[in-house]
Amino acid sequence: MSRMNKQILLKSRPEGEPTADNFELVETAVPTPGPGQFLVKVIYMSLDPYMRGRMSAAKSYSASAEIGQVMLGGGVGVVEQSNNDQFKAGDYVMCATGWQSYCLSDGAGVMKLDPANAPISTGVGVLGMPGLTAYYGLLKIGEPKPGETVVVAAASGAVGGVVGQIARIKGCRAVGIAGSQDKCAFVVKELGFDACINYKDPDFAAQLAAACPKGIDVYFENVGGKVFETVLPLLNDDARVPLCGLISQYNMTELPKGTNMLPALMRDMLTKRILMKGFIISYHFNLLPEFLKDVGGWIRSGQLKYREDIVEGIENAPEAFMGLLKGENFGKLLVRVADDPTRK
Repeated sequence: MSRMNKQILLKSRPEGEPTADNFELVETAVPTPGPGQFLVKVIYMSLDPYMRGRMSAAKSYSASAEIGQVMLGGGVGVVEQSNNDQFKAGDYVMCATGWQSYCLSDGAGVMKLDPANAPISTGVGVLGMPGLTAYYGLLKIGEPKPGETVVVAAASGAVGGVVGQIARIKGCRAVGIAGSQDKCAFVVKELGFDACINYKDPDFAAQLAAACPKGIDVYFENVGGKVFETVLPLLNDDARVPLCGLISQYNMTELPKGTNMLPALMRDMLTKRILMKGFIISYHFNLLPEFLKDVGGWIRSGQLKYREDIVEGIENAPEAFMGLLKGENFGKLLVRVADDPTRK
């Protein structure tokens, strides 16, 4: 029986929250590499919030997935066949795999992985795009200084957990915001944050203020919405806000009802000289060597820890992705597409 390539296609564009009907599982023949190409058997597929934007036809910083196209995304796998001198069968790589069990590549944007240095799954996690996002956003935009208070939204996630730990390494007070008591306990006890507040608690605002008695110097934004509204009054003069994501808004179909916070935001940005800067990490891959050296060293020394949330089977990717947008994951969300021969 010939091997088949399982693929998750974008069947339709969601209106608001994605549903299972927006995805379609199909099986096609495993592709054959052409000149200069190689075939990758996908082992881990990454699920990330930015993928919700790819499902929309709205203009953004990157092209949308087309109806009937394989869902876009990154993953790690092993080279099975190669017509490319730079990559040989048996190499482990991180590349743009899409939501499928096999993919072709010409080597552009591909990074080789050494299982002896770190688990290959980290190539799409703490030592991949999420880790680099945390590293760049905090250090290059947030510019934390010893003794300052750094607050991180979605603190138990793939990006937020790294942000807070780097803040601690740099001598800052790290305060996390997460969506459950279990996540908050993990952030404090396992990741070493100074405090973590559950934004679902009715007295969230009071708890956050108490955890930041000297105000907030750096706020790493992953969420937006009510969480940002609670953070805004606590921002200090000359505070910095790396704007990484707005997961609370990704499924919105219209502007939210309620108080218009824009005048208050602009007033505070002016009078407190607040810097808020959005960034897209794909524009900063030049930092990869510096990032791998620093973060790889912190992991080896035990200063930086990470957690993975692994879902089994590509057919379960849509449900896992929908849960991600609701905050149901706990750590970096991955789908194991095939057995990992490097994991003991």
